[in-house]
Amino acid sequence: MLLAGDVGGTNTRLALVEERGGAFEVVVAETAPSGEADGLWPLVESFLARHPKRVDAAGFGLPGPVTGRRVKTTNIPWVVDHDALEERLGAPVALVNDLVAAAHGALAARPEQLAILQEGAPARGARAVAAAGTGLGEAIIFRRGDELVPSASEGGHASFAPQDDEEVELWRFARQRFGHVSYERLVSGPGLAVVYDFYRARLGHAGPLPWAHGEDPAAAVSRAAATKADPAAEAALARFCSIYGAEAGNLALKALAVEGVYLAGGIAPKILAELRRGGFLDAFLAKGRYRGLLSRVPVWVVLDDHLGLRGAARAASRLA
Repeated sequence: MLLAGDVGGTNTRLALVEERGGAFEVVVAETAPSGEADGLWPLVESFLARHPKRVDAAGFGLPGPVTGRRVKTTNIPWVVDHDALEERLGAPVALVNDLVAAAHGALAARPEQLAILQEGAPARGARAVAAAGTGLGEAIIFRRGDELVPSASEGGHASFAPQDDEEVELWRFARQRFGHVSYERLVSGPGLAVVYDFYRARLGHAGPLPWAHGEDPAAAVSRAAATKADPAAEAALARFCSIYGAEAGNLALKALAVEGVYLAGGIAPKILAELRRGGFLDAFLAKGRYRGLLSRVPVWVVLDDHLGLRGAARAASRLA
């Protein structure tokens, strides 16, 4: 029995997971607001009190760099102590970056949990993960003999590179707001709202915003684009997919991810139809002399709602 945790700035998800023949089955899962807890342990202790089981190992995906045995998380003021967790649980603990957990989860995904954007013709080598959600997470999955080993990256914070004149205008618009414009500033939930603001200004759209107070702007923009009632929303979603594709192609080149690229995170499954329209792959492939190489790279959208939990469990299973 494995204890898995997927820690986010808004919510923390905990689960008991059984490994069965290489598959990771979620037995029970709960979600709790991260901001209402003093740290990870109080949530774990409360969860295990409701679901008492002997835990063989535990794995936790944490937001931010994991470089030692004490991890300070981003967006929530927690310090997660590896040794203290092991002592309290009486079981080995794996602390990994949340995108490393997502990469483990992608490797454990069943075929029906992967939507194909590009079939490609994979060669033996590395893979990569790009995950647009609250931010833009990235990870590289290196090959070590017959083993695939996820490794963390903060590539989502690399500088955005415009692809055309319209994106130069978008870069200037975002630069006035943020100073440094990273890919995460545009390829994320908040980023989609920024791109929408740009097109509202560019198209002279003075109508009401498509979201109510407290509603997720990214979901509202996607919904407005689907109804084709808001030209700014349509343009924003199409441009969002194009920039996502361009950065996924950048990541594939940097990692030489000839075995494939996974799109994880909460956004891609919700805009799958738009990702399939062609703008994403057009930008993914638009790398000049390396278009041919990238045309052979498989691209999948991961549809598993428990991706981070299964990934944290897979990291834990290596210790058990």
